[in-house]
Amino acid sequence: MKFCPIRIRDLYRSGHLAVSIEIFPPKTTQGDATLLNTLERLARFRPGFISCTYGAGGTTRERTIELCVQIQEKYHVTATAHLSCVGATREQLAQWVAEAVAVGIRNVMALRGDPPQGERVFRPVPGGLAHANELVALIRAAYPDLGIGVAGYPETHKEAPDPQTDLENLKRKVEAGADAVFTQLFYVNERFFEFRERYERAGISVPLIPGIMPITEFSRIRRISDLCGAQFPEKLARRLEANQHDRAAQFEIGVEHAIEQCRELVEAGVPGIHFYVLNRSRACERILEALGVGPTGEQTPTE
Repeated sequence: MKFCPIRIRDLYRSGHLAVSIEIFPPKTTQGDATLLNTLERLARFRPGFISCTYGAGGTTRERTIELCVQIQEKYHVTATAHLSCVGATREQLAQWVAEAVAVGIRNVMALRGDPPQGERVFRPVPGGLAHANELVALIRAAYPDLGIGVAGYPETHKEAPDPQTDLENLKRKVEAGADAVFTQLFYVNERFFEFRERYERAGISVPLIPGIMPITEFSRIRRISDLCGAQFPEKLARRLEANQHDRAAQFEIGVEHAIEQCRELVEAGVPGIHFYVLNRSRACERILEALGVGPTGEQTPTE
């Protein structure tokens, strides 16, 4: 039987928690092997979709599509392909989307993308797009039925002058045709809940999905959280710093915190959780098991 991917707009209508997982295209043979193992293990949980990022400057443009095809054909899990405005003209972006659709991809994560390394300001190439809402509009005009996800920032995008301006930018993306908003990582749930309140007051009604990146190695995650401006709980930081030479302990502390975060988010009624897994499965497996999401993707009762 031919696999039929689900569109993002339909995923969050069931009333059940929808789990999604984000991977990135590896740059080495060893990385390919690690990712293959990760996909094998996490596909057993039947996530709503697995998304594949799009490298800086479009360096993994074709690899993104290849991995999405593999996810759907080999694992029978819906794939979502990331696409950014970086380094591409409007025509090149349109061609990329056409190629993705032609091979069966039914969802795109539409992003502006970060400025090239060493630059602080994003500048589109001649004939390119400057904002994610323009990319959403381009995709929606050509493919009315395609699922489109966009990014949201509970603690405000680092380039935005203030939270209200950032929220107005997000609303433009949704009005252009986005089906759901997936947040940047955060480690303090209060920041997400505050953001959700402002999001709803602004009249944004598409599903808002929290993004969680489990801490598996403190130094690495601290760098990532600093780059995106995510608040780090002082108590958690102290525990991790006290175990900075014990990676196994850091992993356990990080997974414990992520489980607590996710349980609170589920109790607060989020429609789904999007996991940034850094191409490794063990932490995500532990969290999903703690949430009662079994290897078949069915939620089971927890104590």
